[in-house]
Amino acid sequence: MNRNSITDVPGVLVGNAHDERLASGVSVVLFEHPAAASLAVLGGAPGTRDTALLDPEMTVERIDALVLSGGSAFGLDAAGGVMAGLAARGRGFPVGSVRVPIVPQVILFDLLNGGDKDWGRPDGRTAPPYFDLGRAALDEAAPDFATGTAGAGYGATTANLKGGLGTASARTSGGFTVGALVAVNAVGTVTVGDGPHFWAAPYERNGEFGGLGQPAHVPAADLELRLKGGPGRNTTIAVIATDAPLTKAQCRRVALAAHDGLARAIRPAHTPMDGDIVFAASTGVSNETVDAFALTEVASAAADVLARAIARGVHDATALPFAGALPDWKSRRG
Repeated sequence: MNRNSITDVPGVLVGNAHDERLASGVSVVLFEHPAAASLAVLGGAPGTRDTALLDPEMTVERIDALVLSGGSAFGLDAAGGVMAGLAARGRGFPVGSVRVPIVPQVILFDLLNGGDKDWGRPDGRTAPPYFDLGRAALDEAAPDFATGTAGAGYGATTANLKGGLGTASARTSGGFTVGALVAVNAVGTVTVGDGPHFWAAPYERNGEFGGLGQPAHVPAADLELRLKGGPGRNTTIAVIATDAPLTKAQCRRVALAAHDGLARAIRPAHTPMDGDIVFAASTGVSNETVDAFALTEVASAAADVLARAIARGVHDATALPFAGALPDWKSRRG
């Protein structure tokens, strides 16, 4: 079954959890069996947890899950909830008689979107809810999941429209499946000016984000720099997954290439004011090796599916119900 989703990759499940009052949420990519993974950070202001171990020279070879979360640095608690849930299932890196689940995480900034973020009173009776949201998202992990205003994309925004959670997939000529999951919280725009056309239009398949194609002409005004708010309010975070049997070093190469898709779909990308990050993970377990040509195909597909997933995340989103909230794409379609 082709879902046009990251869960088309065998062994990958996704779970979402969000809090409407908070206007924030968490998405978990769960690997049914430990997966090789790495990442590439090209934004200037990233927020991460346990990502250093994904460098190819580090000891731990495989991970159990990946977490995308809102909440800025407060959201880094989400991985703890996922770890607790996985430990209860007996998952994790074996160390003597115990197992430690390996759950790297990245976060985006959604603290100024109108939701109630008053969790840090000095009496200590409240705490950020991301640990619980992480555990809840893990428990929801399944082949089918919501996109748009959901999970880590619940509170996400772009410079001119509501952001959201998007996904897409493709197959290479060599038979490998490549999928993307992304929470679009861009400093710039995903659409051409204030119109309905997406920068990612050349990569669209089967009308997945409106089928409008490219505009006949892009006015010079639509190419002028347009940025959201102020510094530190952004970050687009993504996961690429494939069943190609990749090493950690090859996953790193795929993550780097996938950033091309981010740049195709968002204008501008990789700025000093965002923390644009892409994970790449391989569920493939094989004695075969992926040669340079096959790796190039996977990397090229990764860039394409990420561009498509970004457009879908904005296309599928609905505006938040707060005064002054950004409109959703559907309001531009007319």
